[in-house]
Amino acid sequence: MKTKRIASIVACFMLGICCLSGLTGCASADAASQVQLLTAAGFRAKTPQTPKQQEVFAAAPSYRVHRATVDGRTFYAFKDERNGIAYVGGEAEYQRFQQLALQKRIAQDNLMAAQMNRTMAMNWYGAWGYGGFRAGRPGAFWW
Repeated sequence: MKTKRIASIVACFMLGICCLSGLTGCASADAASQVQLLTAAGFRAKTPQTPKQQEVFAAAPSYRVHRATVDGRTFYAFKDERNGIAYVGGEAEYQRFQQLALQKRIAQDNLMAAQMNRTMAMNWYGAWGYGGFRAGRPGAFWW
């Protein structure tokens, strides 16, 4: 009885570790995808050099595009904490980033819809279904 309880606790612990490792993998893939979109949109990669820049970099939220205004000028920044780089761009670059992100999302939705249509067609039209045609001849059924 006691060994079953220990085994279930160990199993839950291992399941939790697997879930957490899977989530961190998704986060890093999403960050890499955002970095590609940012560079394509024209954001510039900057490494904090001065102590003031390093302080601002440390206080910024990680892996999110955030807006800041300095001396009346608005700019957008994305902090890549793992690489220690900030991607910085203006209003035009941010608008381009939003357009690219929307295009990517639409392309992913279209791909998913096409895959679902193909899967449904394979199940519905007899590729593996009711037996369909014999020797590839229409009308030559199995019975």
